[in-house]
Amino acid sequence: MLADKDRIFTNLYGLHDWGLDGARKRGCWVDVKSFIEKGRDWMINEMKASGLRGRGGAGFPTGLKWSFMPKQIGERPHYLVVNADESEPGTCKDREIMRHDPHLLVEGCLIAGAAMGAHVGYIYVRGEFIRERERLQAAIDQAYEARLIGPNNIHGWDFDLYVHHGAGAYICGEETALLESLEGKKGQPRMKPPFPANVGLYGAPTTINNVESIAVAGTIMRRGAAWFSGIGRPNNVGTKLFCISGHVNKPCNVEEAMGIPFRELIDKHCGGIRGGWDNLLAVIPGGASVPCVPADQIIDCPMDFDSLRNLKSGLGTAAVIVMDKSTDMIRAIARLAYFYKHESCGQCTPCREGTGWMWRVLTRMAEGRAEKREIDMLLDVTYQIEGHTICALGDAAAWPVQGLIRHFRHVIEDRLDQYSANPDHAGAVRLQAAE
Repeated sequence: MLADKDRIFTNLYGLHDWGLDGARKRGCWVDVKSFIEKGRDWMINEMKASGLRGRGGAGFPTGLKWSFMPKQIGERPHYLVVNADESEPGTCKDREIMRHDPHLLVEGCLIAGAAMGAHVGYIYVRGEFIRERERLQAAIDQAYEARLIGPNNIHGWDFDLYVHHGAGAYICGEETALLESLEGKKGQPRMKPPFPANVGLYGAPTTINNVESIAVAGTIMRRGAAWFSGIGRPNNVGTKLFCISGHVNKPCNVEEAMGIPFRELIDKHCGGIRGGWDNLLAVIPGGASVPCVPADQIIDCPMDFDSLRNLKSGLGTAAVIVMDKSTDMIRAIARLAYFYKHESCGQCTPCREGTGWMWRVLTRMAEGRAEKREIDMLLDVTYQIEGHTICALGDAAAWPVQGLIRHFRHVIEDRLDQYSANPDHAGAVRLQAAE
């Protein structure tokens, strides 16, 4: 359980001034010059020692990622790119940072830029985020005016920061597709290697980080790596923004300690499950691309990367989607399958063809118009997609389906049995649902 004094995002709900004066009162922009003067190695080591793992979903150690940038700045400039293309279904944390605490992000960009030898940063904002982009741009303008960033700024590290507005494509949340889009090309993932730290934006060394990963950097350095690494559980440390939606009494965004048990998270911040804990059916713990977990397995599970991986799911972006017993699990996963079919860039055949195929089969299963042998056939197709595409969208499409079959195969089989026993009645039910 996180104490109020340990919160990083103290204006998460927009109750206070979002601007520079308010941010400074909350401790933002304090001591930044001294961090930069300590040098790149000190900043990178501090991030490594903090144990911060990337908050964009993959959980890769942030300090280690920064250290991949070349030590010497050669002919090619270094770039920092911030991924604010928050499009994962269920995830709504970065939006609140940009709306209510944008100076934490701007400050983090300067610190990260100095740590990796970058004099230019780009923040790639999701196409649908209009007010968020305006607020972020206003904060950047304030920072330029106060000479906190820009050429000849008071911190001694020249740094220009630009906001780039996306065009509303989920695939541009994938880091190399984001770079393609930023360069003005079609948003399609690149083959790796080469990795962005060597050949990134405009062919130059680039680091891409999530909004939350960058926004916490200043506070970590002010309060010390030991403070951050002392919160949470081993290898899963620090504070984390959880976006809790679905069948809870009070859906919310909340900053909590990593590793808080699921039951405590829901009881403390969301007023419990709608209809009580006995009504819980399943939870998608990390945004739509991770497999669902049934109620009995997740109820006392610590909400962190490793614990959820042991349940064959993941923390992802910590977008907790709660589903009670009124949920039609097959229809819910079919709806997610439609999303991935729609957002596939079409570059890789397994994803382009497989996502549509999975959606069509799941739709028939939701209606009962499939055969039991198709369940294993569907599972087999998910394994043919998973790991066989350039980026992880194929995996993201396959995992929810695998979770459904792993935990709710009996629901699919019952639906098919009901339909085969009374196809006329099933057809009438289908018509009612369509109306």
